[in-house]
Amino acid sequence: MNKLKSNRSQEIDPTAGDGVAGDGVAQAQRPGTKPMNMSNSAMAEQIAQVAIAFEQRRTGHLPQSATVVLSENTLVITLHGALSPAEKALAKSPEGAAQVQEFHRQLFTNSADSLRQEIKRITGIEVREAAAEVETTTGAVVHAFTTGAVVQVFLLAGNVPSGAWSGDGQGKQS
Repeated sequence: MNKLKSNRSQEIDPTAGDGVAGDGVAQAQRPGTKPMNMSNSAMAEQIAQVAIAFEQRRTGHLPQSATVVLSENTLVITLHGALSPAEKALAKSPEGAAQVQEFHRQLFTNSADSLRQEIKRITGIEVREAAAEVETTTGAVVHAFTTGAVVQVFLLAGNVPSGAWSGDGQGKQS
């Protein structure tokens, strides 16, 4: 079995054109419209497209983009702009935000099997655990697939320049 190891991420914009940008950010058409080979970036792209389609099927709302990060045995999918205008309005109050978060957690729990199966089909690796979290202020929905790990996800306000990032991704400096 080929084990994936990458600390890089791929971001997919479902409304963007075809191709892969030179900075490691993949852009693709709407889910299912582009044939792909199975390189690591193609796997990330496929997973992003599957996650975008999954979110649209289960909520009726098309996310703006998806970012897929794989490190060791933890896969994190962040769907940007995944909340509908009504959910964003509801989430402006603390009570409404709690309702939106709980709704998306329950919806994910009840429907994640098809997404798990697609991830296994693409990667060849079984998904053991899955969880979802909603960041109501940004409208991001985060799906984490792990093998017993604690996952902490921080959505930054901007991009960290790739040259400024150092270390090996394992909490050790290189």
